[in-house]
Amino acid sequence: MVESEHWRCGGQAGFWDVDERYALLSEAGDPLVKLNEVVPWEVLRKPLAKALKRSDGAKGGRPPFDPVMMFKILVLQALYDLSDDQAEFVINDRLSFLRFLGLSLGDKVPDAKTIWLFREHLVQARAINNLFARFDKHLSKSGYLAKGGQIVDATLVAAPRQRNSDGEKEAIKSGKTAKEIWPDEPAKAAQKDADARWTVKFSKAKPDVDGTVRQRDIAVPSFGYKNHAAIDRHCGFIRGWNVTSASAHDGAQLRNVLNPDNTGSKVWADTAYRSKKNEAWLERNGYESDIHHRKPKGRPMSEATSRANGRRSKVHAFVEHVFARQKSQMGLFIRTIGIERARVKIGMANIVYNLTRYVWHQGRTAPA
Repeated sequence: MVESEHWRCGGQAGFWDVDERYALLSEAGDPLVKLNEVVPWEVLRKPLAKALKRSDGAKGGRPPFDPVMMFKILVLQALYDLSDDQAEFVINDRLSFLRFLGLSLGDKVPDAKTIWLFREHLVQARAINNLFARFDKHLSKSGYLAKGGQIVDATLVAAPRQRNSDGEKEAIKSGKTAKEIWPDEPAKAAQKDADARWTVKFSKAKPDVDGTVRQRDIAVPSFGYKNHAAIDRHCGFIRGWNVTSASAHDGAQLRNVLNPDNTGSKVWADTAYRSKKNEAWLERNGYESDIHHRKPKGRPMSEATSRANGRRSKVHAFVEHVFARQKSQMGLFIRTIGIERARVKIGMANIVYNLTRYVWHQGRTAPA
């Protein structure tokens, strides 16, 4: 009896059976194959090892798995919007995930607790910025220099809504931590996010059925955090980013996300970033502002300004595509508690966006 027949009759899978399955997955266009082939995962080993060393005192010790492999699990979570429990299940369930991680059918798979612990090490070591910077350095060495100017924007990242009393809300707004607000209820405090905030996002209403467009805005309350980011216009990689609560003003983060290494001086952003303070700061630091102009109060916008804003919008749209991919395809959502964990979650989404864009660029330049 041949090996494949033995498997169909209830025996164990043989080497050639699994190899054939992998070949079929590759022929079907498994996207993780290209990601594994193109991304130089080893460049991240040093910052990962440093982060684990710094967090040795954490409860539970180091996860007993290769740090690069564990990081790749976080990549899978970001790509497919997986919780820790879902990640454990799907890695055990999918051959494509096992192959991506370099595991065989007989290897032990990290459980949900181990995945959580590894990510917690990164939180405690505040390692996400170093990981982002390390891959950005690889991009520059590979010829993807930051140039062409910078496009800046921010997007809301939702988190589970909190149910608190008026007094608890006031305590949170005053800056008190969850432990300070619920000192006698440690279990409750551990589940309360005192860093996330509410904000109201305004959007234009859609035309009525008859095609009539009424001048009205829709106010949509949102709870969570913001991902502030700047991409370079030339290659479209995220080059600078920061995380704040949802209530933070976008314009105040301009200087925190701009990349000083960009060879282009122009900066594109929407009207939230236009202020005398920002314009003066940009000029002092050698930047050229191409930020949208606001409509004058009580007066129509001039035709020249309207045309200029239209030109700016065509450029600004590129950064909106970044956020759209993170939300629609990657399902970016904050399940964790606190801004430091949210920073790792959002930072991973930014890193993974750059990883996938790197694969795309490499595919365009590869010889036929």
